[in-house]
Amino acid sequence: MDQQSHFQHQLHLGGVVAVGGDMRADSPGHSAKFGSYTLMNLESNTIMDIQLVQSNEVGGSYHMEKEGLKRCLDHLESNGLKVDYIVTDRHPQIQKFLRERSVTQFYDVWHFEKGLSKKLEKASHNEDCDVLKKWLQSIKNHVYWCATSSSTGPEKLAKWTSLLNHLQNVHVHEDPLFPKCLHPDHVSRDPSKWLQPGSVALHKAEKILLNKRVLKDVEKLSHHHQTSSLESFHSLILRFAPKNVVFPFMGMLCRLYLAAMHHNEHALREQATTSTGQAVFKVVFPKAKRGEGIVKPVKTNPTFNYVRELMRLLMQEVFEDPTSFAEELKTIPIPPDLSAEFPKTPKAELVARHVSRFNQ
Repeated sequence: MDQQSHFQHQLHLGGVVAVGGDMRADSPGHSAKFGSYTLMNLESNTIMDIQLVQSNEVGGSYHMEKEGLKRCLDHLESNGLKVDYIVTDRHPQIQKFLRERSVTQFYDVWHFEKGLSKKLEKASHNEDCDVLKKWLQSIKNHVYWCATSSSTGPEKLAKWTSLLNHLQNVHVHEDPLFPKCLHPDHVSRDPSKWLQPGSVALHKAEKILLNKRVLKDVEKLSHHHQTSSLESFHSLILRFAPKNVVFPFMGMLCRLYLAAMHHNEHALREQATTSTGQAVFKVVFPKAKRGEGIVKPVKTNPTFNYVRELMRLLMQEVFEDPTSFAEELKTIPIPPDLSAEFPKTPKAELVARHVSRFNQ
């Protein structure tokens, strides 16, 4: 089954689907020209839709993410597919939009943990909070455990708020949803790690961990699917549309579609094995691990069947009768260039204004 047939089959199955959503800007910073919003089926790990938004369509790059998500959801719903829930980052505009649209939203745990860890690490540099450094990794682990071991928001919150007691060597809690820590009772080999009541370190930890927004977001952490595959897809796009190269709207759109086809063909690619059947891994040193090595599974070699299918379509159908394809291209709305809103100065006038700094 080719990718278009697979996509149409997926859409017309009807029912509900769990999706992950995120936007990729074509350049860093807050002045991006393009924003591509992607919806991924989290069950099958396949791209369902990509919408490309140009900043002058929505009054600035800040608004591109909301517009891209809106177009994606409209596209799915127009094809009879209902979103069960969506996993995203914590973008404020997206939260409000999905709430108004009555779409259940969960937050990706990695994005939440990353923001929280930055605040804790910054606090640990205070000379009175040095003890927090001993807890940074444990708190990271606790974030993931709260999300994945719970099935309801209140349960996640009960486990999360127990953390402050645990940091003080108190392992019995008031919340009936989580009345006691699950770890075995034992005497710590490092008694100095416990935070003391009234200490600056405890005050800083409480301020960060029990912040109102943090508590609100903990309840909405995704307990099942995450958006790590979507982040990997964004990295894949760099092979088709590098951020240091400027593309026109149609050029960017085509490159995004190619990236999606490449990803979907390899969505369920298996891990490579040796001749004796052993799984193959490679050692990598991620920047976030600060010199600590980890292993990653090595996948089987990629295939490029979608390229052969595109070439077949081009040679056997497009070249035979290009009219229908040309008409279809005309239906794609292409926004004007960003420079179109400014008056164009004649080249002769610009040459007349040009003065070298060496011969003024």
